[in-house]
Amino acid sequence: MPSWTPHKLANPLTGQIELKVGAKCEAIIDLPGVPAGTRGKVMLVNGFNRLRYWVHFENGVDVGQLDGAHIAPVTKKQAKPKPE
Repeated sequence: MPSWTPHKLANPLTGQIELKVGAKCEAIIDLPGVPAGTRGKVMLVNGFNRLRYWVHFENGVDVGQLDGAHIAPVTKKQAKPKPE
């Protein structure tokens, strides 16, 4: 069951990503103050017609109004290896 249901009058975008608060993500393009590849954590999820996210990135920059064109989820397989 999806965690977000668009409003019945909305036309949501196809192929949008669905993240929850606290999910880890990664910038897939350069953003203001955030180079591509920087990881972050979803702080807020909102949207009427499409899901948008506020993300706190590892370099200390917070950026809002992000969607699947800007960020991608980080899976456990992509997690950074632990230092030995």
